[in-house]
Amino acid sequence: MADLTDTTDRDPAIGLRAVRALGDLAERLERLQVERARELGWSWQQIADALGVSRQAAHKKHGGSERRGED
Repeated sequence: MADLTDTTDRDPAIGLRAVRALGDLAERLERLQVERARELGWSWQQIADALGVSRQAAHKKHGGSERRGED
């Protein structure tokens, strides 16, 4: 596990790597949760509301290979 000092280090290279790692983790978690929500029958509007984005933005980012015509 990364040490908290990795995120507060005065060296920008270390700090920026930590920011990137956190962003990558957030993206993976979002993708997993959206997939789970869709498996449970959530609409794109419900997902968008939970993420604080538009329905179109949520679908564009996560809709991927889903069949056309789904909500």
